Amino acid sequence: MKHFLFVVLLALSLCGSDRVTAADESDSLVLLVKIIDSTDDPNVRNSLMRGMLSGLAGRRSVPSPAGWKELSQKLATSQNAEERELSLQLSQIFGDQKAVQRALAVIQDKDAEVGSRRTALRLLLTQKNEQVSMTLESLLDDPNLCLDAIRGYASIENVTAPSVLLGRYEKLDAVMRRAVIETLATRKGYAQALLSAIEEGEVVREDIPAHVARSLNVLLGKRFEKVFGVVQELAADRAKLMEKYKAMCNSEAMSEADASRGRAVFAKTCASCHIMYGVGGKIGPELTGSNRANLDYILLNSVDPSYDVPDGYKMVLVQTVDGRLLNGVVAEEDARRVVLKTVEQPEVVILKEDIEARKVSSKSMMPDGQLEQMKPQEMLDLIKYLRTTAQVEMAK
Repeated sequence: MKHFLFVVLLALSLCGSDRVTAADESDSLVLLVKIIDSTDDPNVRNSLMRGMLSGLAGRRSVPSPAGWKELSQKLATSQNAEERELSLQLSQIFGDQKAVQRALAVIQDKDAEVGSRRTALRLLLTQKNEQVSMTLESLLDDPNLCLDAIRGYASIENVTAPSVLLGRYEKLDAVMRRAVIETLATRKGYAQALLSAIEEGEVVREDIPAHVARSLNVLLGKRFEKVFGVVQELAADRAKLMEKYKAMCNSEAMSEADASRGRAVFAKTCASCHIMYGVGGKIGPELTGSNRANLDYILLNSVDPSYDVPDGYKMVLVQTVDGRLLNGVVAEEDARRVVLKTVEQPEVVILKEDIEARKVSSKSMMPDGQLEQMKPQEMLDLIKYLRTTAQVEMAK
């Protein structure tokens, strides 16, 4: 049994590793296929297939290992639903066109389990499947997949994306609108259409988050600044701004501030990147245990978030060969791929062969000038919330 476990762990460590050749990986995949085929325990089979999927995340058209075709046919009739789904996902990575067609059918089947539909959509987008790109517009009418479909337009360039997304923009809720704006800031053609919509008043300037403005500035340069204005840069006079906000946060003003309203401001401006009281994103540092009682600490990190950025939180800009722009922080990296944590998604896998340019910024992912963009009362309410010692109800 110990020998069996050692072999399994070794094979999984080799699968997708940056320390081995393609031949080594092929051998490890063949070994895993044999091990999966040799056990009757669906839990073991599922664990091994999840490990294979993890090792192959982001990969496209990996050569099918010997024995997989026969094994996948057997697993396709399994009574275990997870087993069937995992084998289907692996078959897609191995270039099985029948598996691709089954996945497309699952996506379109409104009676199928939502999680399965989302997984199938995500995997086909990773595989750069043009057929799934053409189905995205129809999925916008499906409440269960609308958000996934909006973000899907970022994965594969689609000339219809700007007109389709902006045509629906006015009727979408705040979450979906934000996703549309973030998606249109990933490619130059999309960004040009978004800028035109801002010029024409179809999208208001206030709907453009600071991190999106950064991306648009990279893609469009001076043309964007002419319409939007100069994107806020590093605080030139940190001490002066600190003094200004400390004066605003006097005891009288803070006594009238409302932490519940502040939580709503936090949800809108900070929660996409920071966790506080168990809620939020994992891009920036968790704030629950930070030095939040100290007003100077809060103001320094808000006024000038790039003042002292640890390497793990420096922003990385990645331009792909097909024209997509991503910015985030590096979560993982090996010889084959980079995994970014972005505001839009907790994990974006980018193959290194797909990267055209990559730049590490000295800036934090947290945009400069956050407080400057808030109304004075919003700023005070946010500071009040950040200094709480226990969670409060969110104002409606």
